[in-house]
Amino acid sequence: MSANIKKQVNGGLGTASPAKADAYDWLQCIVTALVCSILTFIFLGRIIGVEGNSMVPTFFDRDKVIMSNLFYSPKQGDIVVLTKESFSSEPIVKRVIALEGQTVNIDFRTGEVWVDGVLLDEPYIAEPTTSIYDMQFPLTVEKGCIFVMGDNRNRSSDSRDSRIGMVDTRCILGKVYAIILPLSRIGWVSHG
Repeated sequence: MSANIKKQVNGGLGTASPAKADAYDWLQCIVTALVCSILTFIFLGRIIGVEGNSMVPTFFDRDKVIMSNLFYSPKQGDIVVLTKESFSSEPIVKRVIALEGQTVNIDFRTGEVWVDGVLLDEPYIAEPTTSIYDMQFPLTVEKGCIFVMGDNRNRSSDSRDSRIGMVDTRCILGKVYAIILPLSRIGWVSHG
């Protein structure tokens, strides 16, 4: 068969060089990985760095955690990542203490936190809650909001501080599920 006939039989396409085929395969793999990564971050989870010591002993400064907002609605005791522009441009990590309609009362003399008249069992806190900020207690959480606090209660700016106050649930980026770094602390997160 002559070269012209071969060209007509193959539709004039010919065969790609091995180098071009390899480059195309690599490009296809990279694009697929990028699309999968984006979809994973949008729908399944993201990695967030913890800044500061407000969540000690649960999290330490520079811990890396995985959070997700897939099918999430807040529950008491959850650890959430939220954004509060009036306080910080960076996301902050706190524990949900109360939901909309619940009443929070804090006895700063004894360090006890009460929700709807029930004393919270808080084995996860660093020390009793004795730091007083500018919010007045008891207070009832507004509709569509949550009340959050750091586990390191006396070194945490949280819903006791009017700069954060009650947090609109639309400001929740997601729930924290696991610590991934440092490797010595890797594991699932207890939500109280």
